[in-house]
Amino acid sequence: MIKISDLQKFYRTEEVETIALNNLSFEVKQGEFVAIMGPSGCGKSTLLNILGLLDDPDGGSYLFNGIEVANFNERKRSDLRKHNIGFVFQSFNLIDELSVYENVELPLIYTKVKASERKERVEAVLDKMQIMHRKNHFPQQLSGGQQQRVAVARAVVNNPKLILADEPTGNLDSSNGNEVMQLLTELNEQGTTIIMVTHSEHDAKYTHRIIRMLDGQTVTENILV
Repeated sequence: MIKISDLQKFYRTEEVETIALNNLSFEVKQGEFVAIMGPSGCGKSTLLNILGLLDDPDGGSYLFNGIEVANFNERKRSDLRKHNIGFVFQSFNLIDELSVYENVELPLIYTKVKASERKERVEAVLDKMQIMHRKNHFPQQLSGGQQQRVAVARAVVNNPKLILADEPTGNLDSSNGNEVMQLLTELNEQGTTIIMVTHSEHDAKYTHRIIRMLDGQTVTENILV
């Protein structure tokens, strides 16, 4: 599904050039659950932004389902992102002014899904995430674990081929964190490809493979299953 080759990303100021990604190469097959690990500043979040088409690489190749997307313009990136990729963030990134239902519905509005189908899909995913009873609540009325359930529901409501998760349990206690990891595992077992950035060795054990990064490069890969 994903093949990146010699990926490069630089950040420049007048005085300093920082290499965030240094000729990084790896592949992720459809249906895999992959953890990306490494110390802070090693390029994990930069990589996730490029994989999610939120940022451009400065060099190298990025194939998504066999299509070269590294040089897509913003309209093409946005189009591919809306229909293929779901995001789960450490800070949940829910919109406080919208209810649980409205937060989850938002991606379907962006992709112009009809109102009747939106209702059906939102209610189905809220039920699946066991958060239907909170559908009229607002994010600030929920616990951290509940907010992350809503965030996962929003990420999957468009049936994306790929979920990118950035420290998805980082703001949760161990019990809620385990619940979120179980949710991601179930989604993966149903066929969704997941790439997760994490500092947690515990969370990484849920995945099939761990890619460890240092200084913008892959240093080791561990296959767990």
